Amino acid sequence: MNEMPRDGRPATCIRVLLAEDQGMMRGALALLLGMEDDIEVVAQVSRGDAIVEAALLHRPDVALLDIELPGASGLDAAAELREQAPGCRVLILTTFGRPGYLRRAMEAGAAGFLVKDGPVEELAVAIRRVLTGETVVDPALAAAALSAGPNPLTARECDVLKASVDGATVADIAGRLHLSESTVRNYLSSAIGKTGTRNRTEAVREARQQGWL
Repeated sequence: MNEMPRDGRPATCIRVLLAEDQGMMRGALALLLGMEDDIEVVAQVSRGDAIVEAALLHRPDVALLDIELPGASGLDAAAELREQAPGCRVLILTTFGRPGYLRRAMEAGAAGFLVKDGPVEELAVAIRRVLTGETVVDPALAAAALSAGPNPLTARECDVLKASVDGATVADIAGRLHLSESTVRNYLSSAIGKTGTRNRTEAVREARQQGWL
């Protein structure tokens, strides 16, 4: 039985890092999780590029990460944590339950994937479960990911679509990615065909909707 200190918490709490860019959501999650006897939020960050540094400093047991963060995505951070802080389990918590995101999260080494519309009690249970080595995935999202199939886009096609989101010209994209303009056109054409869309704007929209970007 854990020794109980004066504040009523077990001597050994699950240390959690919380990465969420919306301040109100981050504060609410930290408050609610902090009400659990065996969970302690030891670090909060609002940017994806601050996750690894915070993890190395505070040594959390579990990193609870949003996906769409400024600086770097939670998926990128998950992959980096796997290399630099392998003892930290990653649980993705996002508004966007997209099949492609789930596949990318698992490939990045995440131990769990949940959407934000669930009760905090389920989140606390998921944190405990991933710490024991389990993989926790929203059942409906898991089924959707299986039916959706893998991402048909190559890494380079994804790069070209990402580089075109702000209305960049073919020449702009070529310069950013150090490719020839003809190569960029080929990648864009291929991506448009694979997404079943009519132009690159629609291709970007569809790829994002599927969670491929």
